[in-house]
Amino acid sequence: MEFIKHRLSGVIECVPTKFHDERGYFYESYNQKRFAANGIPEDFVQDNYSFSTKGVLRGLHFQHNPNGQGKLVRVMTGKALDVVVDLRKDSPTFGQHEKFVLDADKGNMLYVPIGFAHGFIALEETIFVYKCTNFWNKEAESGIRWNDPKLGIEWGVENPIVSDKDQILPDFDPNQAIF
Repeated sequence: MEFIKHRLSGVIECVPTKFHDERGYFYESYNQKRFAANGIPEDFVQDNYSFSTKGVLRGLHFQHNPNGQGKLVRVMTGKALDVVVDLRKDSPTFGQHEKFVLDADKGNMLYVPIGFAHGFIALEETIFVYKCTNFWNKEAESGIRWNDPKLGIEWGVENPIVSDKDQILPDFDPNQAIF
């Protein structure tokens, strides 16, 4: 497995080594010791699963502390554009975002630590799964509007399918300390 650190500190892309033969392929998707040795020492306590048709946009979501969630995200089938936004007030990249294409054929995953908003858009029919470091807590859930002009995220889809709940999320407020 290759662990790739990116511009936003703490965000790590994990690319497995796939072993192919005439039957198909095999790869290890998670190994706690290997992940800890590469900067992801988390104890994951909850797995989530969603199916999205092409053009569905989910996010940008996070949970407030003390119920913050780190996430290890990937797609089991399909392809998704994954977006993370740094909400850590003391971070040099506060308010900035980074995008990743998660691809089932590649098998790549993304570790998103506590302190980031997270969302994705399905580029084709996609099964999206993620491991979480904390349990879902309704009172702690929050988010930022996916098309907030202050964030300037280019999702690559003109008219995404967005839930009513995600359409009314607040805009990003750089004066509000979230994490």
